[in-house]
Amino acid sequence: MSKRPQNDDPDNPDTFDEIVDAETERDPDLAVIEAGSRTLRTQAGPPQGDGIPVRPEDPEVDRALREVEKELAGRWPETQLDPSLVRIEALMDVLGSPQRSYPSIHITGTNGKTSTARMIEALLAAFELRTGRYTSPHVQSVTERISLDGAPIPAEGFIEAYRDIQPYVEMVDAGQEHRLSFFEVLTAMAYAAFADAPVDVAVVEVGMGGSWDATNVIDGQVAVVTPIALDHTDRLGPTPGEIATEKAGIVKQGATVVLAQQPVDAAQVMLKRAVEVDATVAREGMEFGISARELAVGGQLLTLRGLGGEYPDVFLPLHGAHMAHNALVALAAVEAFFGIGSQHARTLDIDTVRSAFASVVSPGRLEVVRQSPTVILDAAHNPAGARAVAEAITETFGFSRLIGVVGASGDKDMKGFFEALEPLFAEVVVTQNSSHRAMDVDELAALAVEVFGQERVGVEPRLDDALEAAITLSEEESEYSGAGVLVTGSVITVGEARLLLRRA
Repeated sequence: MSKRPQNDDPDNPDTFDEIVDAETERDPDLAVIEAGSRTLRTQAGPPQGDGIPVRPEDPEVDRALREVEKELAGRWPETQLDPSLVRIEALMDVLGSPQRSYPSIHITGTNGKTSTARMIEALLAAFELRTGRYTSPHVQSVTERISLDGAPIPAEGFIEAYRDIQPYVEMVDAGQEHRLSFFEVLTAMAYAAFADAPVDVAVVEVGMGGSWDATNVIDGQVAVVTPIALDHTDRLGPTPGEIATEKAGIVKQGATVVLAQQPVDAAQVMLKRAVEVDATVAREGMEFGISARELAVGGQLLTLRGLGGEYPDVFLPLHGAHMAHNALVALAAVEAFFGIGSQHARTLDIDTVRSAFASVVSPGRLEVVRQSPTVILDAAHNPAGARAVAEAITETFGFSRLIGVVGASGDKDMKGFFEALEPLFAEVVVTQNSSHRAMDVDELAALAVEVFGQERVGVEPRLDDALEAAITLSEEESEYSGAGVLVTGSVITVGEARLLLRRA
């Protein structure tokens, strides 16, 4: 079976959207994917309220959006980094520093950043604040990265945000050794869009690291640090402590630092940084914590001990202990933003907090997208994330047999990833997503065989074939009535699978 060709030409992006559009040209309301002798046919539109936009229905708007996407793709990709804020600072200067016109909550860490950002956003919105949220990477559409009032800006707004700053981008490009990168331009678009809205508060997730990340031209009143683990070690360092040194750069003078549970060396780095800039520190397990957690239908029921007191009977419609900890960190961040702490010991309105958490969605994070068999998507991409997913699935789902579908980027510790999931998977189907960064399927298969053995590893270069193979494996023996499929390894793989398996 031949592998999907990779396109390294940024001026002619071979995106998965284009592949799907070509396959569904005759019937845009349906995704039809032939896989062997069987056809997967599912409704193309995602459910309402999951925060994932689809392609614009208006052909002219869609054309304009594709043109913007193509121009952005022609810039330095997110994976080609220059550790400097010179270009983004120059752009912010000519734009009039829009990022200074609203307060912000800045989020770094290794795992859980996007889910935590979504929860912070939901809490702030419940207290009637207008929010802007900037997160990365996206699951399906680049427009997801910039949200206003809890929803991705529409395609028209994304196009307008780009065209508004384009002359200034070109001006800065002309004066720099390197043009502004894809991520730098998107960051500027977000900050300008938030100022134009205007928002009451921005919730901003770093792209990578902290000190020299393009988002770090803001001075967050609250700096949130989700759990730090080994990832991007070639760029950030080989230990949690060294990685934390880079991430600590988002902690600014006089800010409040909300620390999730951390490895000892990472915690030490963060505490040292806080002392240097006279920041207040709130630590999970000390100033705030989880008092109780129990499984509930569709999620979990929590009692959270915040900075100002206890919040009982909080329903979170997401699975896994790691999501409960993300919720706790989000609550502490919002309390800190409102000035709640040891000097002002009070709680936020409990009914508002409950309502906010009950509304949270986190696409691509232990997301069930199909039943009979159950298909779950999770964007875990490093060993720490894989361990969290394994624990959550073991706790939440009573699978008698689970088949994995794994496609990864080329710079990840996939042997460690497979080792974390080995006790969970009966078999694993390795595959390759459409990104030029994808790990070669044969290389991924060799790592999988090291962990699982040859007899438990299947290879399908195309993701649609891999999904079909995994579903067939889960259904092939009637005794496995509680079988399921987990698609994981990369947010790109999850986004593409989501397009193929959209829920009706």
